[in-house]
Amino acid sequence: MFWDFFRRKRVTGKLSKAQGEKLPKPQSLPEAVGRELVVGLDKDPDWVWSLKCVMRRIENEKSRFDIRIFDEARAAQKRVRINDYTSLDDYPELIHFDGWYDKKSRQTHIEEKGKGEPLPKAA
Repeated sequence: MFWDFFRRKRVTGKLSKAQGEKLPKPQSLPEAVGRELVVGLDKDPDWVWSLKCVMRRIENEKSRFDIRIFDEARAAQKRVRINDYTSLDDYPELIHFDGWYDKKSRQTHIEEKGKGEPLPKAA
């Protein structure tokens, strides 16, 4: 009816196509992942800690997650809204690093992606 016109519709997070579950929103880098980027891959610490990540649980693993790392400012500049892990499927150029992270053992395996723009190195 007419009064339904003025009601605001609630926007909810979409379910992942792959797993059928709600995925977490972008968040700050876990400490072990940030350390791997700074120490292991020799990236600029100021730049690394400004990045955001999205994660997705790996099937049959309780503490292991697939992780994608991106620059939130660059995504906003391109007017792309990142809601969860699957949001970056359509924009692979925004992914700087990709890999997995084990929360329990704090092990990481991160690979550099997106060879288009040079990434800042540590001084």
